Amino acid sequence: MAAPGLGPVIPARDSHFPQNFHQEPMTRISLKQRQDLPEHLHPLWDRMLGYGDFADSAGVMAHRLPVFAHSWRLLTDLADEALLPKRYLELALVAVSLLNECPYCVAHHTPKLSIQGISEQGATQILDYAAHPELDAVDRLVVEYAITVTRHWNRTRDEIFDRLKQHFSEAQIVELTWRIALCGAFNRFNDVLQVESAQPAPADAQHETPSPA
Repeated sequence: MAAPGLGPVIPARDSHFPQNFHQEPMTRISLKQRQDLPEHLHPLWDRMLGYGDFADSAGVMAHRLPVFAHSWRLLTDLADEALLPKRYLELALVAVSLLNECPYCVAHHTPKLSIQGISEQGATQILDYAAHPELDAVDRLVVEYAITVTRHWNRTRDEIFDRLKQHFSEAQIVELTWRIALCGAFNRFNDVLQVESAQPAPADAQHETPSPA
């Protein structure tokens, strides 16, 4: 758990990557689009667009329809139920994405956080939650928990759950924990596949089936 007043120490990414790593990103996986999906999944694609501007990430997922369908049914169902207040959800997602240094997820969730009253500059600084002027006590607890689940999940003490239960139901804590953990998976998926640079496949390649090995 982060010490009060101190943000987590994030290792410099450059020390782990070759010097040419930050060249112009290349498309690693092509994008599928709505028309490439089976017709029964078109309504889910439309629900995804209502959730946010995630057609590029969803279009990469759509190469495996179970991945696309299960992921986006889950996200849109949770959004429709709105059990967890959006401010706390977006605080957690931005915090995790900053920890994991995922530019795609930070860029896509920061505007959602601004709708909840956190400035763009404030969003970039939420890992320094203890003295953050735009966060109240519950906001700080959510960010602290996001850091704990992401970095210290295997040595978490009961004390933080005692504090969480003063503000959230058990169902909300389950959802918050699941979304924090899932965000880490999305960070890695979007980052390693360079989703932000993905482009639609040529028309003649859209429906290719890989040959058996």
